[in-house]
Amino acid sequence: MLELLTPAEMAEADRLTIAAGTPGIALMEVAGRAVADAVAPWSRETPVVIACGPGNNGGDGFVAARLLAERGYRVQLGLLGALDRLKGDAALAAAAWKGETLPLGALDFAGAGVIIDALFGAGLDRGIAGEAAEAIAAINASKAHVVAVDLPSGIQGETGEVLGVAVRADETVTFFRPKPGHVLMPGRAHVGRLAVADIGISPAVLDAISPRACLNRPELWLPVLPTLKVDGHKYDRGHAVIVSGGMTQTGAARLAARAALRVGAGLVTLASPPDALAVNAAHLTAIMLKRIEGAAGLSALLGDHRLNSVGLGPGLGPAEVAGPLVEAALASQAAVVIDADGLSAFRDAPERLFAAIRARSAPVVLTPHDGEFARLFPDLAALPGKLDRARQAAARSGAVVLLKGADTTVADPEGRAAIADNAPPYLATAGSGDTLAGMIVGLLADGMPVFEATAAAVWLHGEAGALLGRGLIAEDLADALPRVFKRLFV
Repeated sequence: MLELLTPAEMAEADRLTIAAGTPGIALMEVAGRAVADAVAPWSRETPVVIACGPGNNGGDGFVAARLLAERGYRVQLGLLGALDRLKGDAALAAAAWKGETLPLGALDFAGAGVIIDALFGAGLDRGIAGEAAEAIAAINASKAHVVAVDLPSGIQGETGEVLGVAVRADETVTFFRPKPGHVLMPGRAHVGRLAVADIGISPAVLDAISPRACLNRPELWLPVLPTLKVDGHKYDRGHAVIVSGGMTQTGAARLAARAALRVGAGLVTLASPPDALAVNAAHLTAIMLKRIEGAAGLSALLGDHRLNSVGLGPGLGPAEVAGPLVEAALASQAAVVIDADGLSAFRDAPERLFAAIRARSAPVVLTPHDGEFARLFPDLAALPGKLDRARQAAARSGAVVLLKGADTTVADPEGRAAIADNAPPYLATAGSGDTLAGMIVGLLADGMPVFEATAAAVWLHGEAGALLGRGLIAEDLADALPRVFKRLFV
């Protein structure tokens, strides 16, 4: 289940299922049962408080309340708004509930052992205030285990934004497929453990919906990860180039070069300015070293078409140095990954960079963090959703855009996007991003398609960080890749 459905796409999945003959109340019954089942680990003596909203999310809560009461739990249910204003399937679910329906403000959140948050689902598009906001504050202040229905109330389903105030759940039960808001920050921090329940919607509806966003999982890119052949050799696996900065800025490029070699490139060359040759040579073994002088030197090196991918930016230097080097790389036939200083070099002329990208046929990957993104795409940086920001940036630039963070998002110019949720906080360390850039370069050298190569590098980077744990430094990440690959193929 890689697909991520926006609230509108999920509504269409519901509509198509109902149109095909499944009553909406039948879907609601199964959804409510999945929520009730989440309470099963607690004893029947545990006080369960259910906060219901005025829509279908509240309807799921009514179903869960009825089922839990039938199982012998002590259930207290409260409703935001008037009972007689419920409509459709939510009204049917409420009618089947034979217990008392309290005003929302009368609920005893402080005395609850389990709280079910069924106030608002993924379709919420306005800020929460008043009685609902007070209830959310009380839920968050309680010591109860909180189960959110569909999405914690207050989280926007498409962007993951907090709409004023939001429930902090211990677990969330959603239906059919996750939403972007489950994995995008800050929503991800409110979701807790995510469970996706099958409520009877056929996966065939996805053909009609054609979702363009997905979770970044190996199933996305593993089918195109190059297979190692028993009779293969290093020249089958591509030749990557990483461009080094000057003598005092060489470490970042070496991190990238080592990562490119570890992840799969058959050969890696570090292209070095003359003043950095000695310091780079002192640190290299399997990685080759080539002297270049400025953009002309890089152009000459990349004239050898066997060198099929190039990465530059980490420690590259000021704009007057980095800019011409990036333009030289883009004028070549190699796949290009631009990071760090390579991105910042075009802060005053982003369209010049984008024009050079659009003029070529070989792939380009841009790997900004939020600050670098704002320098290249100042208008897009203010958009509320990371997914939308990355997609619009990819469409504008003509490149695959990797927008970094705990929810690193990869988007291509056609609108495909993958969101990672496996990055541990240990990756927030100097040089981590340089290593990631090198991994993309290495996978491109090895022949992976650009979107899949970028997504694979992000996932592998996250897994390496999780494997190493607290205390890792960037130098450790590339050396952890063999263990990540071993786990991947077992």
